[in-house]
Amino acid sequence: MTTVAREHVLQPGAGPVRGAAYLPSTPDHVLWGRLPCATDAPVLSVAPGTEVTFDTISHEGILEDQGRDPKAFFGAYDVPGVLDDAVALAASDDPHTFGVDGPHVVSRPVRVEGARPGDLLAMTVVETLPRVPYGVISNRHGKGALPGEYPLAGDVFSAFASVDAAGTHGQLPLVEGGERVVEFPLAPFLGIMGVAVAGDQRPHSVPPGPHGGNIDINLLTVGATLYLPVQVEGALAYVGDPHFAQGDGEVSLTAMEASLRATVRLDVVPHEDAVRRFGELAGPLAETTDFLVPTGMDEDLDVAVQNCVRAAIALLGARYGMDPRLAYAYLSAATDFDISQVVDVVKGVHARIRTSDFPA
Repeated sequence: MTTVAREHVLQPGAGPVRGAAYLPSTPDHVLWGRLPCATDAPVLSVAPGTEVTFDTISHEGILEDQGRDPKAFFGAYDVPGVLDDAVALAASDDPHTFGVDGPHVVSRPVRVEGARPGDLLAMTVVETLPRVPYGVISNRHGKGALPGEYPLAGDVFSAFASVDAAGTHGQLPLVEGGERVVEFPLAPFLGIMGVAVAGDQRPHSVPPGPHGGNIDINLLTVGATLYLPVQVEGALAYVGDPHFAQGDGEVSLTAMEASLRATVRLDVVPHEDAVRRFGELAGPLAETTDFLVPTGMDEDLDVAVQNCVRAAIALLGARYGMDPRLAYAYLSAATDFDISQVVDVVKGVHARIRTSDFPA
């Protein structure tokens, strides 16, 4: 197994912090299993355009079905260190209830000055630094794309994945305990990016929605921007569910879950500007260097695809003035519709519309 020096573990407050503001993932700065709502007090308030560095911690290794003891869980592997904030959260009196609450750990909300309902919050990923050189991929409790077939034995199967010495690839063995000869490229991103919902009820962390949340779009790597309709004053932004790599579909239930130090720039797009650029958005929209990425969501995958196609047609009309019949034809000839994930109750689909296909 590849070994990595202990200094590659980014403990809370240690190592590089790029943002003008820093939010650790100590127990008093996170929510476990639930997402923020309008009545949650922000732990930070920033002006639009501010880069915020978030420490995030993976839920893998701290969950109750893994013993809620990351030191013991990762003690079975040759790891250079375990994150202090993960240990602290697992040992805390956090009321997380396995099977009732979601698994994810998310930041408490950040207020963005001037953001109002009707605006869009733009969350641009500026930097993602691995906090540890390892991760976990789990299939548990009859969930995933093949419920009733996997796990093959017991309630949970967690595959430990190491990172190669170059820090560019994840590694798995062909059989348990074997040499780690299977390698796949890493592309770190945040599975959860969102804004608070209206009201006083914190949403479950698993199903995504118009607020964003657990959208699991693997295109949201460094340089990508996620646009979300603001639901409450100040937007109350949050992040979590860090991944080192994920295939579209996320079929076994989780990606390569691993902790990141992520810097995100928070901007506000006023309503009139948002409508001019994107039309009336009902849900998340992403933008990368090469693609516009409208989304569609529903518990029924067929309906999610239909919702994504409708969103793409509307986006092409708003952005380029394209006739909807011609937009529909273009999408059929030139655009890939990818399954974001099929395992989060509400399934997700996203389109990759090449901006280079259109006039500047």
